Amino acid sequence: MNSYKLAICQMKTSNNKTVNIQHAIEMIAEASKNGADVVALPEMFNCPYENRFFKEFAEEYPGETSKALSKIAFDCGVYLIGGSIPEFEDGKIYNTSYVFDKSGILIGRHRKVHLFDIDVKDGVSFKESDTLSRGNDITVIDTEYGKIGVAICYDVRFPELSRLMALKGAEIVILPAAFNMTTGPAHWELSIRMRALDNQIFFAGVSPARDENASYISYANSMVSDPWGRIIGAAGKDENIIYVDIDRSLIGKIRQQLPLLNHRRTDLYKVGIL
Repeated sequence: MNSYKLAICQMKTSNNKTVNIQHAIEMIAEASKNGADVVALPEMFNCPYENRFFKEFAEEYPGETSKALSKIAFDCGVYLIGGSIPEFEDGKIYNTSYVFDKSGILIGRHRKVHLFDIDVKDGVSFKESDTLSRGNDITVIDTEYGKIGVAICYDVRFPELSRLMALKGAEIVILPAAFNMTTGPAHWELSIRMRALDNQIFFAGVSPARDENASYISYANSMVSDPWGRIIGAAGKDENIIYVDIDRSLIGKIRQQLPLLNHRRTDLYKVGIL
């Protein structure tokens, strides 16, 4: 199919996992009723974004959250990029995104590759590695709407990862993310537009809605960039579902006009695969 409708669910998260899952199901169902073919949830949508909650909310696959996502994907007949949740396996906890097809079958899993360990002067301090382990895979998933890349939050800051997904054929990268009130205003839109422009792909950042009472306050502002670096859909700070028509033919048109990927000098680059 040359085009499809993408829905971005910008939702609030509470400290009650069951409530969070049910709220996500309701938003997915609403998106489906409004014609969405692909639906995406935010980072850590079933769990407060705090290290102390990751272990408490973590679950093995299949678990409460993944079973619910599989069922709603099947019930609604949508591809579902299930944001991310804390996943437990072999004594480790990962920040993991499950991807389901229209039949509710798990067709992909991305574990956050780059852990968010920062200490910004007069800003946020957070160390995911205190609790979480790194993933080691580049995630590109085949669908009837073309190949979809999946990354999580801090992954966007490393252009090599997006480039590798594009070289593997990803036409869009979907990024569940929770930028904060320091990094969000400074870098969120810039990062999304730049990764789209660098690779001449669509790029979608899916954030939780802002909760001023949370200990970790999300910048929100979910948005989608087209391959020219234009924002074609954006939310504000509140709960919302945004819908974007993804015209896959635009990728080829832009790459023909401005053939960036063909002009790469891989004979000069230190990392030959790039």
